[in-house]
Amino acid sequence: MALSLYVDTARWRAHQKTVIDQFPGLIPVCKGNGYGYGHERLADEAARFGADMLAVGTTYEAARIKDWFSGDLLVLTPFRRGEEPVPLPDRVIRSVSSVDGVHALVGARVVIECMSSMKRHGVHEDDLGRLHAAIEDVRLEGFALHLPLDRTDGTDAVEEVIAWMDRLRAARLPLHTMFVSHLRADEQARLQQQFPQTRFRARIGTRLWLGDHEATEYRGAVLDVTKVAKGDRFGYRQQKAASDGWLVVVAGGTSHGVGLEAPKAMHGVMPRAKGVARAGLATVNRNLSPFVWAGKQRWFAEPPHMQVSILFVPADAQEPQVGDELVAHLRHTTTQYDRIVER
Repeated sequence: MALSLYVDTARWRAHQKTVIDQFPGLIPVCKGNGYGYGHERLADEAARFGADMLAVGTTYEAARIKDWFSGDLLVLTPFRRGEEPVPLPDRVIRSVSSVDGVHALVGARVVIECMSSMKRHGVHEDDLGRLHAAIEDVRLEGFALHLPLDRTDGTDAVEEVIAWMDRLRAARLPLHTMFVSHLRADEQARLQQQFPQTRFRARIGTRLWLGDHEATEYRGAVLDVTKVAKGDRFGYRQQKAASDGWLVVVAGGTSHGVGLEAPKAMHGVMPRAKGVARAGLATVNRNLSPFVWAGKQRWFAEPPHMQVSILFVPADAQEPQVGDELVAHLRHTTTQYDRIVER
């Protein structure tokens, strides 16, 4: 009995193809938990569709994935002096976000990140004069811009890239390749048309692997079902059942990522109102689980355990049976499944 990830492989790969066709030179991203699929699976998929480069989050990820992917590996986390050295092959390319970092990587293959409106990391316009000399000691693969997802101020992503292209050109820096993130296909096409001598390469993870929500589904198997009456005590904390129903033990707990939720940016009155309502219910130990039974998302009977969750299903619903599987609405990037099932 397991928490399973079901994958409609044909549909998933058809979606991959639509994204690859829209972004010539696409670099697939495989970082974190491999977007829920795992590093080895995504490395295999990238090799299958002929990617020549795979982007990973850290040097530690590169050290693991190097045995599964034979092409170039681009480490997205910028190099910092004093970081723990990790043995890596020459086909690994390091991201660098400072002039000092370039000086410290003599002989290495590097991509230099420029400071975008994300304001996360990158070289500034004032650094470009010093970069001209620094890049003589490295093998420069290109420059990169990591752009924001939302532009609430109405600015144009293409114009931001063009502004950086103009700065790099004015500093007489090579513009043979620009690595970009979070551009639409039409925006990349506009840039390619305006700068035909530069190759634009989109680094894409979420849109590539998770863009078709109907291609995958998590399900947790029912392990036990116990009937309870209103007032019966149960669980670690011996809470009382609020009404008649069933306690349903389902595969999937905190070790799988069940019950974990990343903070969300909320826009508008309704999402904020829902957030306040959820917080209020949590103060009286009412927490909605990700598991669905009989068409409804069910409540946790108590906080999820390490490998299982206990749900409360009221008596007016159909009784679950051991071996049934409950669909679970889980975030791919925080979930670890027990098994993957190809459909």
